[in-house]
Amino acid sequence: VQLQAFGGGLVQAGGSLRLSCAASGRSLSSYTVGWFRQAPGEKREFVAAIRRSGATYYADSEKGRFTISRDNAKNTVYLQMNSLKPEDTAVYYCAADQSIIITSLTSSQYYHYWGQGTQVTVSS
Repeated sequence: VQLQAFGGGLVQAGGSLRLSCAASGRSLSSYTVGWFRQAPGEKREFVAAIRRSGATYYADSEKGRFTISRDNAKNTVYLQMNSLKPEDTAVYYCAADQSIIITSLTSSQYYHYWGQGTQVTVSS
């Protein structure tokens, strides 16, 4: 499966963005999809994930602000980001895997397929 992440941009603090992760080649409905982000000089960190069942998982700092969802008809997973903060500035990546187990959802090493990343910049 090929993934393409888009929807990033420049937004003021408190604003919102919706990122999209569009898949081609195979149906994304059979994959767990995760969003990760990486700021300059920092490690890639988990943001959110959604399993085939629709169950969702979030990093503690994103709970209540970010919402991950999927539209299987459009073969796309979304990350709605509200109340954005300057510390949310990073390149955001989507990733997918068919076999990832629940205890590995937050670990980037267990996702086999990755999109190219989209830049999110939040100004103060």
